[in-house]
Amino acid sequence: METGETVCHECGYVHSTNAVDLGQEWRAFNYEQVEKRARSGAPISLTVHDRGLSSSIGWQSRDYNGRNLKPDVKAQFYRLRKWNRRTKINSSNQRNLAKALGFLNQLGDELNVPRSVSETAASVYRQILKKGATRGRTIHNLMAASLYVGCRMCDVSRSLTSIAEAANISKKEAARNYRYLHDLLDQDIPRISTGKIISKLVKQLNRSGRVEHVALDVLEGATDLRITSGKSPSGMAAASVYMACILLGEKVTQGSIATKARVTEVTIRNRYKELVDRLDLEILL
Repeated sequence: METGETVCHECGYVHSTNAVDLGQEWRAFNYEQVEKRARSGAPISLTVHDRGLSSSIGWQSRDYNGRNLKPDVKAQFYRLRKWNRRTKINSSNQRNLAKALGFLNQLGDELNVPRSVSETAASVYRQILKKGATRGRTIHNLMAASLYVGCRMCDVSRSLTSIAEAANISKKEAARNYRYLHDLLDQDIPRISTGKIISKLVKQLNRSGRVEHVALDVLEGATDLRITSGKSPSGMAAASVYMACILLGEKVTQGSIATKARVTEVTIRNRYKELVDRLDLEILL
C-alpha cells in the first residue's frame, strides 16, 4: 500500500506498479465533515438509463446564498434545464430504456425484490435492446420476463404468475416472452429451487418445522426417482407439503395449499397420487 505495488508473497514477483488509490485523500471525524468534504455522487446503477453518471440542474431557482434568482437569470436556467433534459434522452433506444427502467423500478418495489434482482433484470434488458430484439414486443412484457430471469439468476423465489399480475399482463404472455429471452440470451438460467418454494409455502400456511423437514425428505425421494422431471415446481412443492401434513397428522385442506401455491387442487391430487404410488408410502386417512 505504501509503494503502490502488487507483489507475490511467495516469489517476490512485482505484478504491477503505480497502483491508483481509489480511496479519499481526506479524513473526517464527524458526519458534518463527511458531508462537507465528500465530492463523489451516487454509485453507478444499471437501473438508471444513463447509469447515474449525468448531472442535473436543480429546480429551486436560488443562488448559493439561498436568494431567489432574477427573472432574466431564472428564464435562462429554465431553458438550460429543458435542453439538459432533452440531451439526456436523444435517441429512440434511450427513450425506450428510460421508460423500461422506470417501469422496472416500479415493478421491483411492488414485488419487494432485492436490489441485485433489479440490477440483473436491467442488465438483461440492456442486452436485448443492444441486439435490437425488442421490435414487435411491448416494454411491459419484456421487462416482466427480464425480471423473472433476474429472479432465477439471483436465486430469489418469485413465481411467474405473481410477476405477470404485478405487470398487469397475462401469464401466457409472460411465459412466451420468457421463452423468447431464454433462447436469445447467451447464458445459462438456473432452475427454480423447489425446496425454497416448500419453505415459503410452509411459512404461509403457518405449519410447523417438522412439516417442512418431512416435505423436503419427500421431495428428495421424488428427485432420486426422477418423479419431478417435467413437473411444475409449485405443484410438486404443494403435493410434498400436503403429504407431509398427512403423515404428521396436521389437518390442512387441498384448497388452502392450492391457493397459497397458486396451483389447482387437481394438480395437487395428481402429484400426490404419483408420490404415493412411486414412493411406496402407506397413508393413514
